[in-house]
Amino acid sequence: MATVMQKIKDIEDEMARTQKNKATAHHLGLLKAKLAKLRRELLTPASKGAGGAGEGFDVTKSGDSRVGLVGFPSVGKSTLLNKLTGTFSEVASYEFTTLTCIPGVITYRGAKIQLLDLPGIIEGAKDGKGRGRQVISTARTCNCILIVLDAIKPITHKRLIEKELEGFGIRLNKEPPNLTFRRKDKGGINFTSTVTNTNLDLDTVKAICSEYRIHNADVSLRYDATADDLIDVIEGSRVYIPCIYAVNKIDQITLEELEVLDKLPHYCPVSAHLEWNLDGLLEKVWEYLDLTRIYTKPKGMNPDYEDPVILSSKRRTVEDFCNRIHKDMLKQFKYALVWGSSVKHKPQRVGKEHELEDEDVVQIIKKV
Repeated sequence: MATVMQKIKDIEDEMARTQKNKATAHHLGLLKAKLAKLRRELLTPASKGAGGAGEGFDVTKSGDSRVGLVGFPSVGKSTLLNKLTGTFSEVASYEFTTLTCIPGVITYRGAKIQLLDLPGIIEGAKDGKGRGRQVISTARTCNCILIVLDAIKPITHKRLIEKELEGFGIRLNKEPPNLTFRRKDKGGINFTSTVTNTNLDLDTVKAICSEYRIHNADVSLRYDATADDLIDVIEGSRVYIPCIYAVNKIDQITLEELEVLDKLPHYCPVSAHLEWNLDGLLEKVWEYLDLTRIYTKPKGMNPDYEDPVILSSKRRTVEDFCNRIHKDMLKQFKYALVWGSSVKHKPQRVGKEHELEDEDVVQIIKKV
């Protein structure tokens, strides 16, 4: 393990020494590929011989969505969990009060959202310091990450946490790279692009591919991609998660500082202790989770507005709706009647490919 850590440090030092220009792009691409491979090597033994994942980290996924609270020790993650969900998570004035993962559930707009209070992470967590690996691997399973920052501590803490999460293959507030990478049996590396590239050229692509022992592949870009984007696609183990920066303890800063924080993207200033702006935080979490509520209507009865079926906005067809209720429902499915903004007529007869909108009412008609 120490040797891998040493190699990572050597490569990071070399990258810091190397100037960034066209002449060194090929060399830097090669170093980045080596670094990504070593990082993956560092993470794989964790599942084999590290004595299990540890108590409290195998949290059963419950509810419709999962939100993880990530941050340095003593920034107010447990207080936030206590105030939002009513779950008890020990709070004290010393660091590392929370030692395992504590779950809580909050019901918001009919959806059950699971909130995870994760132990505080420290610098070097991605390399396994301070149970960091367990914390970050639990964060990978979340639908949204809430990075809790302390308003009176330096804002550079945000960058440190991002670096730890990115080192573990979590990409915050980013879309998957719009490039195609396809392996083939022969023909060498074929590199095509529909736009002008400033970061990647054929030599850099070949160097990165050769590091992964790939000698025949088609790489096509649809935007000005970087070496990091290509490495992410080749690795294939990256997760893209929306993230909100909850700046806690705003009762201890001036109004001018608060106005500056409020202008930053993805930020939400709160005070967990005094319960300031917790509604605004929940509103933002709902917006970032991007969930769709569908109400059911049994035949001859009024719609059930109390208990909606929650779907992801990326998978919200009538087929997904049926699978969410019961996996055998599609076998008996004839058609569905839909009321709401996704249809022109009220009701309208639709098939299982129809895309539903938020707050639609659906009635399933089965085969006789």
